[in-house]
Amino acid sequence: MERKGIVLNGITRRIRLMLLLAVSAAIVLSSCGKGSEPVEPPQTPQEDEATTNESSAEPGPAGPVAPFTGLITQADPAIRPVAVMINNHSKARPQSGLTHADMIWEVLAEGGITRLIAVFQSDTFTDPVGPVRSIRPYLIDLAESYQAIISHAGASNDAYAILQRQKKPYLDEISNAGSYFWRDKSRKMPHNLYTDIEKLRTGAASKKYEESVTIPVYRFSEKDAMPAGEDATKLEIMFQMQNYKVSYAYEADSRLYARSINNEPHVDMNNSEQLKATNLVVLGAAHQVLDNVGRLAVDLDSGGPAMLFQGGKVIEAEWQRGGDDVIRIMKDGSELPFIPGKTFYHIVPMQPSFDSHLTYGTDAPAADSQPEGAQKQ
Repeated sequence: MERKGIVLNGITRRIRLMLLLAVSAAIVLSSCGKGSEPVEPPQTPQEDEATTNESSAEPGPAGPVAPFTGLITQADPAIRPVAVMINNHSKARPQSGLTHADMIWEVLAEGGITRLIAVFQSDTFTDPVGPVRSIRPYLIDLAESYQAIISHAGASNDAYAILQRQKKPYLDEISNAGSYFWRDKSRKMPHNLYTDIEKLRTGAASKKYEESVTIPVYRFSEKDAMPAGEDATKLEIMFQMQNYKVSYAYEADSRLYARSINNEPHVDMNNSEQLKATNLVVLGAAHQVLDNVGRLAVDLDSGGPAMLFQGGKVIEAEWQRGGDDVIRIMKDGSELPFIPGKTFYHIVPMQPSFDSHLTYGTDAPAADSQPEGAQKQ
């Protein structure tokens, strides 16, 4: 009898198991019937979070951002800048390569003629750059603030002393890098010396100048941000000579300022394009004449008044030399942001006053007028 009980208990367990399997099969079949969807297992918290992040993530930028323009660039954003001293004598215009520069500085040299420092970093091109001209100590100072390779043709004695004794990274057509420059026979000396950025980078590599440097970082606003300030769609700058006038006209469609010299468009000889910038800076600095040749010392350390033009507006500000050695445009203790794009700087004397060197407004300045102050017309 005991053995019979064991057998019955085993049969009972098998019957219960078969009934359980039959019920489970019926549930599955009913869930997959006509007009119903398969039942999916519940998502884990990790899967829910991943799905949410994927759906809400915004697309990233299309490439790296250039440090001096704030724009997307196809070039290496860490590549060392190259600063070239550009001749701005009337016989040297139109110059070549300036439409490729990220930033351009215009500063007085001897005789009231200005010199241009073109800073190249984010644009890759093979066109000529020039005409190249000599360098002065304050031009070295500006170029070095970018940690740039300094390119020029000749120098004052003081400038050579700085370059050679302090072992600056420079390429001089006269003293140490003649093979990386050439003369254009269609122009007369000294307004016919040219180079290109590829040659200069090759020259820098041959001299084992450092390729890895700390590149300055600038503050940029959103590209479509509306700037503050008064309306200012026209600007006229006088440096020293009465027969040399730089002017800009704001183009609302492109949000760019088109540059002219003596009411004629200032163009790049390589492509016949007019020079244009997104941001214009005018700053005042003390100038001192050093000798009877007219060589200058320009105070780039003490700070002073500045005006920033962008988006058809103007902001009165001041400039300061930052702890990173870069000139910053400040307002109420904060650095003013640039709109992404090219920036042109202009350093004017403080005599007779900063205001006497610029006129701005919403109408074109009269061709024969002389600016009497930085005021709206």
